Amino acid sequence: MPEMTSPEAPFPPGQVAPDELVDTVLAASRALVAVAARSLAAAGDEVTLPQYRALVVLAAQGPQGTAELAAALAVNPSTATRMCDRLVRKGLVRRHRQAGDRRSVRIALTAAGRDLVAEVTRRRRAELARLLGALPPEEHAPVIAAFRAFASAAGELPQPGAALGWAGP
Repeated sequence: MPEMTSPEAPFPPGQVAPDELVDTVLAASRALVAVAARSLAAAGDEVTLPQYRALVVLAAQGPQGTAELAAALAVNPSTATRMCDRLVRKGLVRRHRQAGDRRSVRIALTAAGRDLVAEVTRRRRAELARLLGALPPEEHAPVIAAFRAFASAAGELPQPGAALGWAGP
């Protein structure tokens, strides 16, 4: 009969308990979301994090239809349409019809939308630089390796526009 191990049993060297791993990533996630929320709030445009995420997708991937935007955000098309309605009213995106197909409506950033993404990204980068600067230099490489591995596992590989702050879905 195979030997049973208790939850308290030590893990092999170099391994940690799954709960410890998840709890640690959750704590880091809370910190990163807080940085994003503070950066967005400081920009003062009363844009929600999901709306900002839509702006970043448009900044990174360019104008697109509502269905494409919904897919990139992993939301229903009706949700993306309502979100775009709000962003149009705020002057951050515009809708335009394609010359060859008048039924096809594309969503694009306005200058104000591009400026907002740039300002929030600048603020996020500054706060992250401050936080990471508090780490000892010998911890920089392990942090880079851990975040690269995590991003890869999440399917968030570096892509054009990724420096904008939130290019993936």
